[in-house]
Amino acid sequence: MADGWSKVDGALERQFAFANFAEALAFVNAVGEAAEAADHHPDLTLHDYKLVTVRWRTHSADSITEKDHTLAARCDDLASG
Repeated sequence: MADGWSKVDGALERQFAFANFAEALAFVNAVGEAAEAADHHPDLTLHDYKLVTVRWRTHSADSITEKDHTLAARCDDLASG
């Protein structure tokens, strides 16, 4: 499992903190683009204006799959710039 990610209620979950709302929103949009390209979509929550929680889970498999791990690692790349 990628660093910073936890298994929570059957999903990979991580919270990312950004300097401001604009950076957090840009990250959400970048994750959205990656998700669309992979045809695999996370649950995303932007809260407290600069925190983003991402949850990956393959609903059709009712579990965490390799695709979830791959996209979690992609989120890490996007967050690090």
